[in-house]
Amino acid sequence: MTLELDADAFERVVVEELDALPDDMVDGLENLVFVVEDRPENGTLDTLGLYDGVALTERGQYGFGELPDRIILFREPLLSISEDLDELKDQIHVTLVHEIAHFYGIDDAELHELGWG
Repeated sequence: MTLELDADAFERVVVEELDALPDDMVDGLENLVFVVEDRPENGTLDTLGLYDGVALTERGQYGFGELPDRIILFREPLLSISEDLDELKDQIHVTLVHEIAHFYGIDDAELHELGWG
């Protein structure tokens, strides 16, 4: 049985989990927005989140009017793997850390080595 949460309630959980992240992880986040969407464009339930932007390690001249980078959390895939609210919070936390790591230039291989893959 999967957890059901409407978009507003889900977004409140995301905000709570963002607020709970350590300051040293979020203090460097600039020109970045967090977005909640129901599913990825391809409709899959396999993608929990996505970093859409240019990692800090790959930026040259940056910060002169570019649209903000985005971290997208996908509500339906996250709900589909969560049996209760505590599990959902854990999954959102891991997904946020994973996507924020991409913002900082940490790739999937490094994340896997660190136990976040």
